[in-house]
Amino acid sequence: MRKTTATPADVARQIGRIPAQPGPKEAEPMTETVIADASGAGGDAVIEGAGPVTRPGERPTVRLRDTGPEEQPRYAPEWLQLREPADAAARAADLLDPLRIRLANLPGRPGGLAVHDLGCGTGSMGRWLAPRLDGGQHWILHDRDPYLLHFAAVASPRAAADGSRVTVETRRGDVARLTPDALAGASLVTASALLDVLTREEVETLAAACAGAGCPALLTLSVAGRVDFGTPDPLDEEIAAAFNDHQRRGGLLGPDAVTVACEAFAAHGATVKVHPSPWRLGPESAALTAQWLRGWVGAAVEQRPGLAERAEAYLAARLAACQAGELRVTVHHSDLLALARPTGGA
Repeated sequence: MRKTTATPADVARQIGRIPAQPGPKEAEPMTETVIADASGAGGDAVIEGAGPVTRPGERPTVRLRDTGPEEQPRYAPEWLQLREPADAAARAADLLDPLRIRLANLPGRPGGLAVHDLGCGTGSMGRWLAPRLDGGQHWILHDRDPYLLHFAAVASPRAAADGSRVTVETRRGDVARLTPDALAGASLVTASALLDVLTREEVETLAAACAGAGCPALLTLSVAGRVDFGTPDPLDEEIAAAFNDHQRRGGLLGPDAVTVACEAFAAHGATVKVHPSPWRLGPESAALTAQWLRGWVGAAVEQRPGLAERAEAYLAARLAACQAGELRVTVHHSDLLALARPTGGA
């Protein structure tokens, strides 16, 4: 925990999964950049030195707003890079077989599968999934942040599991405003760590859009609201409860997201499968664990300021154990596969 001269919000903002308190959403113009034939294989998740220059007061995992308070902060590519290995290890591979079966039964497209990746960040979902699917693929990457779209495009994979070509384009805009028209021709919708930062209305809009397009959705790494430490502490449950309440602020779903999403997709006739996808963090993940701990505790204190004094000592002890290689923690998430009824009699 930081010294008391820093606000709890300062600590909470150090983790990219905790957005600022959302204000009214403004429609954004959709701009499109097509990368039709980028050469070479996908490189590192983040190109060193690319993107905006850090300014005074910015945190390692989030950029300051450039405009008014209604704009959500940008997630820093460094944080997304830090969590990418844990995300890749956690995603539920058991959901891929039913997904492959559905995709194999879709009508053929001249350009192969059309995959819409919502809130793509630096493109980690595409780097994980594209090489696990056969056949040509065209990925349409959606995000509000042009810097993250740039990272995602240049580091995207270029080949599918069977060596078929993978192409990519980017679209800047608010993924919460998707309509069936925006997904026209989609073979698959994907997202990672997105559902829990949406509202019920936004999840219902997403489910309706997927149903209207008749395409499956693979939505991974939604927070489940549970954290298990190898060495329990009496304060664990209290901090977890406060963090979960923080995640629900402003009407966001937080740990209720998967339940709401299951209901929303099922209401449109989709078959829904859910599988656990926990982060299992040990000494090899010390940097990620430390950043996650600061954000987890910071959000809890922001939600319940009365925790501050006890939480400061708790965080210091947990960080010391992390630095010593003695801390193990399981951060529970869930992956969801929604198999919508295909349209057009397919």
